[in-house]
Amino acid sequence: MKQRVIVATRNAHKVEEIRAILSDCEVLDLSAVEDPPEVEETGTTFVENATLKAVAISALTDALVLSDDSGLEVDALGGEPGVYSSRYAGEDGNDALNNAKLLRELTGREDRTARFRCVIVLAQGGQALADFSGAVEGRILQDGSGGGGFGYDPLFAPTGHDQSFAELGEEVKNGMSHRARALEGVVAWLAAKS
Repeated sequence: MKQRVIVATRNAHKVEEIRAILSDCEVLDLSAVEDPPEVEETGTTFVENATLKAVAISALTDALVLSDDSGLEVDALGGEPGVYSSRYAGEDGNDALNNAKLLRELTGREDRTARFRCVIVLAQGGQALADFSGAVEGRILQDGSGGGGFGYDPLFAPTGHDQSFAELGEEVKNGMSHRARALEGVVAWLAAKS
């Protein structure tokens, strides 16, 4: 029987990415939990926010809960937008507005180095069990390009590539992304527990 994992998010893109990597598990989204609360991300780090979500949701189900907090860290902006990546341009989490704000903030700056960082926390029964992190280095392009991916993918070119994550496609992205690297730890943890 496949390990059941509930991802503490309503972000369909994120769930699909996790499902593709955790293909040996039954990966469900937050709709598998009855009346899940909106967990406020009040932490100042990725691990704090991921833990808040994982612990709160895991208290409502017997299943293993996976929560991630991830974002873009731009060196010229002192690591911004960081934990505020999804709401960089406001609370509604609009990708187009976030991308436009990022490009405005980088106007005239030569240093465009950046990284996507992801922290994943596993929890069960209201207790955090383990956390895993991953990062992928790259740079912010002058303009967005590509129709794939989500979030800042059209603006981010990973080191060694001239194309953005949105142009490289899911298979390439899932093989090198910050989330993929954090999920490698999850896969190893699950294998050790089975």
